[in-house]
Amino acid sequence: MVGIKAEEELPLPLNHDVLWYKDAIIYQVHVRTFYDSNGDGIGDFQGLEQKLGYLQELGINAIWLMPFFPSPLRDDGYDIADYNAVHSSYGTLEDFRKLLDSAHSRGIRVIIEMVLNHTSDQHPWFQESRGSQDNSRRDWYVWSDTDNRYKGTRIIFLDTEKSNWAWDPISKSYYWHRFFSHQPDLNYDNPAVREQMWNVMKFWLEMGVDAFRLDAVPYLVEREGTNCENLPETHAILKDFRRRLDEQFPARMLLAEANQWPADLRPYFGDGNEFHMAFHFPLMPRMFMGLKLEDRKPITEILQQTPEIPPTCQWSLFLRNHDELTLEMVTDIERDYMYDAYAENKTMRLNLGIRRRLAPLLDNDRRRIELMNGMLMSLPGTPIIYYGDEIGMGDNINLGDRNGVRTPMQWSGGWNGGFSTAEPDRLYAPLIQNPVYGYPAVNVVSQVGSGHSLLHWMQSILAVRRSTAVFGRGSIEFLHPANHRILAYVRRLGNEAVLVVNNLSGAAQAVELDLRRYNGNIPIEMFGKNIFPRVGELPYLLTFGPYQFFWFRLRRI
Repeated sequence: MVGIKAEEELPLPLNHDVLWYKDAIIYQVHVRTFYDSNGDGIGDFQGLEQKLGYLQELGINAIWLMPFFPSPLRDDGYDIADYNAVHSSYGTLEDFRKLLDSAHSRGIRVIIEMVLNHTSDQHPWFQESRGSQDNSRRDWYVWSDTDNRYKGTRIIFLDTEKSNWAWDPISKSYYWHRFFSHQPDLNYDNPAVREQMWNVMKFWLEMGVDAFRLDAVPYLVEREGTNCENLPETHAILKDFRRRLDEQFPARMLLAEANQWPADLRPYFGDGNEFHMAFHFPLMPRMFMGLKLEDRKPITEILQQTPEIPPTCQWSLFLRNHDELTLEMVTDIERDYMYDAYAENKTMRLNLGIRRRLAPLLDNDRRRIELMNGMLMSLPGTPIIYYGDEIGMGDNINLGDRNGVRTPMQWSGGWNGGFSTAEPDRLYAPLIQNPVYGYPAVNVVSQVGSGHSLLHWMQSILAVRRSTAVFGRGSIEFLHPANHRILAYVRRLGNEAVLVVNNLSGAAQAVELDLRRYNGNIPIEMFGKNIFPRVGELPYLLTFGPYQFFWFRLRRI
């Protein structure tokens, strides 16, 4: 466990603020990766419930659970075979209810996946649909006698799929799929499908789930002569889901997974009547690019291209997650640079991305890890921490697909890293054992015992982030110092102003900031609460060590 905090510092019970997601710090976890309570080698709901105290003390106030539904697990659960049940390996519906209640009692909200776009080919709906040309569920999927329709549609998984159509020998026709061929797309032109998917969402909402991450939302509808993405009909469907949500389940939240450019993402917020939140995919690779180039331009450029969103809406930010570090939203030249900089070994590459965790991407450099987390916590939006990144876990690029970044959580240096009591060969995936990132070297227990560990540092920065609403709800004003290695901005909310200054360079730097607007204010460093010289009319001078950053409250004293 992380060191015990004073009671008043612990997260409060759930409040009724409909904008709770603006102040959230989200922790992404896969049930099967986190903790095995019954010794079968697979994490489960009871195990996750037992570790909620750890998450509470870390300082998060929301957890995002990857799919836990019955599934053949050919795509790690995103190939769903039953939307209204849980995978038996993870426990029972009652176990999930207990996890939900326990999380809520600790002030932690629960976000779950809702994979709208497709099902597994093992789902009973698809099995019935493929059975004959005239059965009642035939029109629940997208069928065709030819594979020449929707020619303008890109193939997402270029490494594995040659077409968005797959031949079904039983039905003797083609079915449409935007992802793997074993994941047929649902037909959202069918009102019965739309109604059924709302009923699925309602099932989990009535149980008490706080939010959904809606997977692959740009691809719900197909139309000839288009790229079958971001279509008006898709937005109409999503707005209808949002309307029903607001009417029946106020204070719940929808998070859009839409890997699109900012201008294309903007419509997913609507007029505050579609999604509450959306991932800012293009920002993430540019943070890594800016760090490698030692230049703020990639970061400031993409944020300046990001349109304004309704006041009730929010961006969601992350450094890493369960997928590859996507390079879809960069130019070809930028992609080549990122591959050369972060994935020289081609085994690290997948689709149009890089399948690495945060620590290995940054060469396990504590200074760079802290700097990237500092930017994550201070840029506009709600931050997401991927499980294990708070202790600097590594990855295993020898595992197939994205599985290398989905290895068991490393709790201790003991048997199976404290993840499970099972025999090692029964684990769903092998633990990392190399000298740098292996569980004997990187684990929760050892970092709890070291006051200067990454875990303790993460606990500290999350506490500072929670101490003010300015990061989650405030505006941003970029400063433009002559030193391009410095990224500086002011976050404002009401009368509160926070100055954030980041050194993107691996060398010491000096910078002069134009802070005349804040003449007379005294900068108070937010981690040590140290007072810096008063701001005047002259440029404000700061010096930095390599990859150092500062957060200052600007106060008149």
